[in-house]
Amino acid sequence: MDPAEPDQPIASASVSADTALAVDIVWSPHPGELREQRLSLPSGSTLARALADSGWFEAARLPSLTAGIWGRVKPLDTLLREGDRVEVYRPLTVDPKEARRQRYRATGRRIVTRHRPLGRKA
Repeated sequence: MDPAEPDQPIASASVSADTALAVDIVWSPHPGELREQRLSLPSGSTLARALADSGWFEAARLPSLTAGIWGRVKPLDTLLREGDRVEVYRPLTVDPKEARRQRYRATGRRIVTRHRPLGRKA
C-alpha cells in the first residue's frame, strides 16, 4: 500500500457493529423441566448479556449463576460467537460419589459401568 493513499476502512469493524449473532440459551430450573430460547444479540455480546436478555433472571442474581457454553463453565464476561449454546447449571444437591454409595447401600450390588464390566480386565 502506498503511504500517499488514504487509509482504507477495515471491513470487519463496520460489519461486526451491524451484525447480530444467534445463540441458544438452555436452562433446567427443576428436574424434568427444560427451557430453551433462541436469542438474537448484537455482535460482541457477552455471556452475561445473553442471560440478562433471556428474561429468566434478575440482574442482581446474575453474578451468582453458574453458566457455560457447550458444556464448559465460562466466566460471565466471555464473548459469544454465532451458534453458541449457552447453558445455565443448577447446583448439585448431592455429591456424585455419595449418591453412588447410597445406591450401593440400597441395592447391595456393585454398580457396573460399560467401560469396565465385572470379571474382565481392560
